[in-house]
Amino acid sequence: MFEDDFTKDLDCKNNKCVCKTVAKIAAAQDEVADRDRGCDTGCKQSVKDLLSPTAQPNGDNDTVPFILYCKGDCGPFIGQSVVTNQVGMDTVFNCLETPIFRVSKVKKDCCAELELLLPVTEGGSTPGPGGDDVCDFFPGNSIRNFQRTGVCITVDLCEFLAIACLDPVRSLPVSEWNCGGGGGGAASRNHD
Repeated sequence: MFEDDFTKDLDCKNNKCVCKTVAKIAAAQDEVADRDRGCDTGCKQSVKDLLSPTAQPNGDNDTVPFILYCKGDCGPFIGQSVVTNQVGMDTVFNCLETPIFRVSKVKKDCCAELELLLPVTEGGSTPGPGGDDVCDFFPGNSIRNFQRTGVCITVDLCEFLAIACLDPVRSLPVSEWNCGGGGGGAASRNHD
């Protein structure tokens, strides 16, 4: 699948590399979701591992997490959004930021809807805002998984220079997310 020419007419002038790769991740995740109702490390290997039942120890991975790198400074793109949450009788606003994404949808013009994935420790906590570097979001050896948030941003994939794919995972479902301080997964998620 990965070497095949991507047949959808995605266009960023002549810069289709990141767009095509993210579109292939989306197609692979969709294939797994339909089936599962859901170098050594890199995008090519991650897509193969996601689709290969023998490559998955538990056979239920549903996500290829990835990092995007901006044009210009080549720094990682840190996705940010704000969600509302009920704390007692009050509505509060919580800021989310992460360099890790799960593709939700890729449109014909290379605009994509990306879900913010939060790094999660074995105990289930999500470290606070990390900084400007990807490694700032992974303190020590504490991160064990990624939490789906249901919070999406829309990006123009033509505006990125590079993509780094992580190994496929079975991300934690949105229903298990405590979005910033109480109320669990039922909080309102305002985005775009």
